[in-house]
Amino acid sequence: MLPYGLQCIHSINSKKYFSKAAKFTAHPFYVSVDDRELSSTPFALFPNPNPLIPMATGNVHEDLPPVLDSTSEPPAIFDGTTRLYISYRCPYAQRVWIARNYKGLQDKIKLVPIDLQNRPAWYKEKVYPPNKVPSLEHNNEIKGESLDLLKYIDSNFEGPSLTPNDPAKKEFAEELLSYTESFKKAVTSSFKAEEINEAAEAFDYLEKALSKFDDGPFFLGQFSLVDIAYAPFIERFQPFLLEVKKYDIAAGRPKLGRWIEEINKNEAYAPTRRDPKELV
Repeated sequence: MLPYGLQCIHSINSKKYFSKAAKFTAHPFYVSVDDRELSSTPFALFPNPNPLIPMATGNVHEDLPPVLDSTSEPPAIFDGTTRLYISYRCPYAQRVWIARNYKGLQDKIKLVPIDLQNRPAWYKEKVYPPNKVPSLEHNNEIKGESLDLLKYIDSNFEGPSLTPNDPAKKEFAEELLSYTESFKKAVTSSFKAEEINEAAEAFDYLEKALSKFDDGPFFLGQFSLVDIAYAPFIERFQPFLLEVKKYDIAAGRPKLGRWIEEINKNEAYAPTRRDPKELV
């Protein structure tokens, strides 16, 4: 069965993964839209900001807007407001949400959460014809695809950069970004398999990648768009594999274990993170 959160991108193709008998609620992409409180379990976020990450977020508190469904009126589209259309359930949308927070753009990019199970018709008709999230309304244009939006926001908005200046790091960043879908497919393939060899190899790849630069605990040493690209998926995979498969992704992978600890201290990530109890 394809995890629920992947439907935000693959809503058509995912149908083949579901059956009436496969009511699999213990999967890593299920979260509650209404319950947005962080857990006090060992997976919970650390309360203090990470001194290794020069975020522009400060201690900004943001009341998350309500989810819009088929009964909701559309916003005043193309009125000059910059809007980020997301789903609170979707890991792809979560990527761009994290980048927005990291650059301190809470007051400049308005969140518009969409109910993916009951989508408003106006979203496809007036906003984004592909009818998926995330999408960004900016300068009277709509742009989509999460990895493209990470780069777009980093290049077109103020705030600390998510892209390194070092050419070697830029090249490695592209390699890691290109691997994100292969990583996701390798891990999700293990959900239906008795063995998790393919998933283990994928996590080994990340462990090796985290060893390339020694100037920080992140993929490029310092926090970057690469970390944002992987964080929403590892957030879901870690508790699921531990609970359902009894597989600890950090066991024998000290670099990955430290990466998880450091990413969990990130103030930009914290508001987007789901309660781990909702993920298993």
